[in-house]
Amino acid sequence: MAAPKFLAPDFLAALHALMPRGRVWPKDSDAVQTQVLTALSQEFERTTTDANALLVDEFPATTLNLLPEWEASLGLPDPCAGESSTIQARRGQVVARLIATGGQSAAYFIGVAAALGYSITITQFSAFHFGSTFGSPLCGTDWAFAWQVNAPQFTVNKFKFGQSVFGEPFASWGNTVLQCELQQLAPAHTIVIFSYS
Repeated sequence: MAAPKFLAPDFLAALHALMPRGRVWPKDSDAVQTQVLTALSQEFERTTTDANALLVDEFPATTLNLLPEWEASLGLPDPCAGESSTIQARRGQVVARLIATGGQSAAYFIGVAAALGYSITITQFSAFHFGSTFGSPLCGTDWAFAWQVNAPQFTVNKFKFGQSVFGEPFASWGNTVLQCELQQLAPAHTIVIFSYS
């Protein structure tokens, strides 16, 4: 159900209906009372429009006016990645921070990367041991704590109508945000390797 959208004439009619009847309360369009009520009804229309926009703006994936509030709450912009150049990327960082509740599985990190707008795969390593298949890399025990993030060399985020705003670049690219976010979320005992191909 969509939020009701009342315009200034709707508020003016409602205000006129609430006024007492009589010669002292004229409802003519050129009366001083009508001019005052018209000014009030325009303000009521503006506040109703803002209240309806707040319903969309309160969700991090669609926010615009409250985006600085979300970022301040989550410690963004991150000094590691710097400030994002697009609203879409900034929203992605906010959503990624909110869903990053902790995890150590490959699926968890793939999901965080997807929220940031990156498509990745993860390669997990293991130490070479007796019984390993022929042709396996001769990895030492430290490799059991390493994992590799595989991403395209240039992830291009294109301008999207309805999500981007006027003045933003038509495309932006780079993997700095991906690296910073995943390095912060990586378990402390692991080593993250980034491979861009």
